[in-house]
Amino acid sequence: MSVILPETATLPRSEYPRPQLHRDAWLCLNGEWEFEFDDQRTGDAEKWHKRDKAFTKKIQVPFTFESELSGIADPSFHDVVWYRRQVNLPETFNGKRTIIHFGAVDYEASVWVNGELVAAHEGGHTPFQADITNALVEGDNTIVVKAVDYGKDVFLPRGKQFWEEKSRSIFYTRTTGIWQSVWLEAVSPVHLGKVKYISDIDKNEISIRTFMNGLEERTTRNVQLRVTISFAGKEITQDTYRVNVPEQSRTVSLVGLNDHSMDRFWSPERPNLYDVEYVVTVDGQETDRVTSYFGMRKISLESGKFNLNNRPYLLKMVLDQGYFPDGNLTPPSDEAIKRDVELMKEMGFNGARKHQKVEDPRFMYWCDKLGLLVWGEAANAYDYSQEYVRRFTKEWQEAMDRDFNHPCIAVWVPLNESWGVPNIQVDQEQQQHALAMYHLTKSLDPTRLVVSNDGWEMVKTDLFNIHDYEWRKEVLEDRYSTVEKAVSAMPANRRLSVEGYDYDGQPVMVTEFGGIAYKKSDWEGWGYSGASSDEDFEEKLRNVIHPMIYSGVVQGYCYTQLTDVEQEINGLLTYDRQPKIPLEVIKAINEGK
Repeated sequence: MSVILPETATLPRSEYPRPQLHRDAWLCLNGEWEFEFDDQRTGDAEKWHKRDKAFTKKIQVPFTFESELSGIADPSFHDVVWYRRQVNLPETFNGKRTIIHFGAVDYEASVWVNGELVAAHEGGHTPFQADITNALVEGDNTIVVKAVDYGKDVFLPRGKQFWEEKSRSIFYTRTTGIWQSVWLEAVSPVHLGKVKYISDIDKNEISIRTFMNGLEERTTRNVQLRVTISFAGKEITQDTYRVNVPEQSRTVSLVGLNDHSMDRFWSPERPNLYDVEYVVTVDGQETDRVTSYFGMRKISLESGKFNLNNRPYLLKMVLDQGYFPDGNLTPPSDEAIKRDVELMKEMGFNGARKHQKVEDPRFMYWCDKLGLLVWGEAANAYDYSQEYVRRFTKEWQEAMDRDFNHPCIAVWVPLNESWGVPNIQVDQEQQQHALAMYHLTKSLDPTRLVVSNDGWEMVKTDLFNIHDYEWRKEVLEDRYSTVEKAVSAMPANRRLSVEGYDYDGQPVMVTEFGGIAYKKSDWEGWGYSGASSDEDFEEKLRNVIHPMIYSGVVQGYCYTQLTDVEQEINGLLTYDRQPKIPLEVIKAINEGK
C-alpha cells in the first residue's frame, strides 16, 4: 500500500527543518546518498570513513533502509550502516562557519568530513549538530555517517519499534539510521544559537532568553541584538540591547494583549502566533538574521480543572502513532504532515497524543500554525536497567529542549503504561525513577503539566489518566459517572496508582480508549473491539465517545487511533489516510451529536 501524496509533494523532502529558528543560508542534504550495510562490523577497522571504500547501495535520505521510500525496503536486522555523500558548498557559505545538522539518527551516530571525525551522538530521536568548518576543503567535500542501532535491545528507548524481525501486536517496523532531515547552515562566528520563550498571559508579557554563540572570544567588541516582535504583519515592539554574556533574558510587555477578547491568545480555535526577527551586529556590522515565532497561551490546573488560558477546556484528542506505510517513522512529505493535522481538526479533535515518538519538528510547526494541542511523549524502552535510565534521561532532556518553544505542546509524558518500568507496582527503584522523571520534567519546564506514567500505575502526576478499551456504552457510562468509580476502576486489570500515590483531586482523563477494528482496505489486522459495517462503526464510535463527553467527570479523552498502522486496523482512517466513514460524521460525534 502506498501513501497518496498531494500533487505539491516532492521527494526528497526539502522544507526548512527547524521552523522555530529560520535562516536563509542553508543547504538541504536530503536525497541520494551512498549506502552500505556493515553486518560484519569491519567498517571501523577498514576505515570506511576514508574515500577509497566503494559502497554498493544507494539510499534516499531521510528514509531508513527498512522503508520503501528509501529505495531499499529491507526490514531485516542490520544494526550497523554507513552513509556517504559528496557536497560542494554554495558561494553563500564563503567566509562563514558551516554547521551540519541531523534531525535524528537512530541510535548512535558518528560523522566524518573529509576523513576527520566531527561529531558523535547517542539517542535515536533527538537532533545534534557540529561546526565542520575546519574540516572543509575547496571543491568537493566527503561526508560519511556511521549509524549503530541495537535492534534487539529491550533497554533501548525505542517506542513502537519491535525487537523481533516481523511486526506483531502493538509493535511495528524498526528504524535504523538517519530518519529526519540532514542539512548545512552558514553562520558568522558570532550568531544566535537558540532562544527560549515563556509566555505570561496574566501579565501580558513574553520572556525571551537568548543564547549567543561565539561571544566568549569577543567580549571587548560591541555585540548588539535587535529584537522585533510583530503580530498579523504589524510591528508591536522593537528592542536593541548590548549582549555582554552568552545567555541573556529580556521580558517584553505586549501592548494590546488582554483577556477580554483573547484575540491574540493561542488556542486550537484561534492559533494566533507572534513573529520575531533577531538581528545580531558586531561593531555595527550585521552578522546574523534569524526569524522565529511564539504563541501566548497558558496551561494550568485550577480547582481540579484542566485550564487553557485560564478557562476550563475539554480535551478531545486522538492517538497518533506517526507511522506511514511507505516511510515508517519518517513522513513522506511536509504536505503529508500538514494533512494529518488538518484531518484531525476536520474530525473535531482539538489535540493529539503523539504516541511513543518524538515527532519531526515540522509536525509541531503545523500544530502551532493550524491549532492543535499536543502531548509530547517519549519513545520508551520496554524493560528496566541502570543503562536504560542513563540513556532515557539524556534523550528526554534533549527532546524537551528541542520542543520547548512550541505553544501547541501542553503536556509532557515521559512514561506510558509502565514501559521501561514493568515492575513499578512493587519495585521501589522503578518507582523512584518514575518520580524522578516527573520532577526532572517539572524542573526543566514549570509551564506545562506532567504525567508520570500514562494509563495506570501512576506515582506523582498532574493528571489522572486511564486507559480503558471497554466498548459497551452502559459500562462506560456507569464507570465514569462519579470520580470515585472512575479512580477505583481497573480497566486493564492494573491498579491506576502505585501504593502511596492515591488519587489526589487531579483532573480525570481517559487517554486511550476505543480502538475499534474496522477493515476498509486490503490491510489485515486487529483492534480492541470490532465493527462490521459503516453504520456499525459509527454506532460503536458514538457508544464509546459520548460517555466521555457527557460524563461530567472525564475532562479529556484520547481516541485510539488516528490511522491503521501495519497490523492494527483500529484507525479512524486507513493507513493511507482515507476516512473509514465521512469526516463530518466523526466530527458530529465529537460534538456530542
